[in-house]
Amino acid sequence: MIIEVGEWVLRKAMLQLKAWQNRGYYVVPVSVNLSLIQLRQNNLVEKVKGMIEEIGVVPSLLGSEITESAFMEDIEYANTTFKELRDIGMSISVDDFGTGYSSLSYLKRLPVDNLKIDISFIRELGKDPDAEAIVSAIITMANALSLKTIAEGVETEEQWKILRLLGCDIIQGFYFSRPVSAEAVEKLFTGDPPR
Repeated sequence: MIIEVGEWVLRKAMLQLKAWQNRGYYVVPVSVNLSLIQLRQNNLVEKVKGMIEEIGVVPSLLGSEITESAFMEDIEYANTTFKELRDIGMSISVDDFGTGYSSLSYLKRLPVDNLKIDISFIRELGKDPDAEAIVSAIITMANALSLKTIAEGVETEEQWKILRLLGCDIIQGFYFSRPVSAEAVEKLFTGDPPR
């Protein structure tokens, strides 16, 4: 069912982005996870293009997150698919970076935009100097490759401060907000934060 569910999630994300745009809100990009099974579909790019055209959403507001293990099975196919998705205007993020193969030779060949640092390293920030060293190394490497870094699972002010000092580009997690409904997000757009 992952193909049907994945398509439903992507469509819902696009419809929500379009609705916010139609209301005049300044919208930030939204990323949707792609599974290995979705990535293997021969018509994935055509389906995504079709939804973008049908809904009329700006493609640069869409991102896809793919785990390292999902694209390592067929690197050439993944490379082609990533290029085609980027040609549409979408961004590509490597999710859970640092826990899989982390092959630098593959990383430099793939057309990706972001490295999403795995939560297992973020959780240990402020507790384990090795975790901070690993996160720092990932950020430094990403900068050298002109990639942005995303820290997932930030739950404390200390983690947030360390990540800011290390130069992480995007930080997400419960420290800022737990998952909320689209209606609650709209309150942020209008300056009336959810309670």
